Amino acid sequence: MAARALRKIIRNLIIVINSVVALLFLVGCLVPYLNPATWWFMGFFGLMLPYLAIILLFFIFFWLVVRPKYFWIPLVTLLIGYKQLSVLFAVNKHETFSDKKDSARIRVINWNIRSLEGLSNKADIKKIDRATIPSVIIDQNADIVCLQEFNTSSIQDNIAPIAAKFPYYFFSKDFTRSSPQGYKAGSIIFSKYPIVDSGKVRYPGEQGESLIYADVLKAGKILRVFTTHLQSFRFKREDYEGMKKVAKNEDPAASKTIFQKMKTAFTIRGEQARIVRDALDNSPHPSIITGDFNDVPNSYTYFHIRGDWQDVFLASSLGIGRTYLALAPTLRIDYILPDKNFNIHQFDMMDEGLSDHLMLVTDVSLKQ
Repeated sequence: MAARALRKIIRNLIIVINSVVALLFLVGCLVPYLNPATWWFMGFFGLMLPYLAIILLFFIFFWLVVRPKYFWIPLVTLLIGYKQLSVLFAVNKHETFSDKKDSARIRVINWNIRSLEGLSNKADIKKIDRATIPSVIIDQNADIVCLQEFNTSSIQDNIAPIAAKFPYYFFSKDFTRSSPQGYKAGSIIFSKYPIVDSGKVRYPGEQGESLIYADVLKAGKILRVFTTHLQSFRFKREDYEGMKKVAKNEDPAASKTIFQKMKTAFTIRGEQARIVRDALDNSPHPSIITGDFNDVPNSYTYFHIRGDWQDVFLASSLGIGRTYLALAPTLRIDYILPDKNFNIHQFDMMDEGLSDHLMLVTDVSLKQ
């Protein structure tokens, strides 16, 4: 009798846990519709959602084995969240990226190059990495290259090595230093084809970066390429150390600083996403938006910017598609999103060991 009562208590407890996870998942499904500029806390649900989905998937198999009549709870919940799941997992047949490129196609690179510092803390290795990054980019045989966290100065000219193969470029120059070296940093677009127009939209705030675009002329047709670097959490080394301590319950106070930085970033990105979407809607040419959005596919940022545009990862890949190597295995935060005027032929993510972000490479073509 006691054993039966205990089993009932355990079963009811598991049902409650399943229901709570399902409720949290359903709240997360509202993320695309609630701007974090106002509903900032929804940003946390966007980060949680992949893990909630995995737990719900576990519950489906658990209930099928233990008590089949309950398996509909996690199943229906996941079906309701189909829109969220559809941007999290790509389900295409895996195909090897072909280096050979049809002349009618346009190869686009997007890469956050981490200020050209590489991943080592040693000065001599950083110097080697800084020289290696341009050659790695050139080796991809691309036509258009979009880079974030790019910098240059009179002492270290980082434009010239790439411009030798991509003579046309537009640089945002978001950050400058009043020094003889003329240091400048920001996002940059390089092109093998002529740039007939370009522009820049500065985001609000003292630390705001920019959305930039370049109108590229290829075979008598103009296409507009946007790139941007949206607000990051601005985590520093001590924040990463603080996360480890919080996980071990050694320094709970560190969570306050981390939480505040995340709240600020969610709020700012909500406004930036609106600015980007306005620019995309007003583009007079077939367009592609690339960049480091610093937000996951389950976020308002992603859904609002993408709209009904295409995602080259979802169109051509298989799996979750992590693009940022720190923190978590579910951080796909770098994107190439063409509008519906383009065909997507292939896509790859390349870890060159030179940045904490992967290089994104795709071949597209304008529809006839």
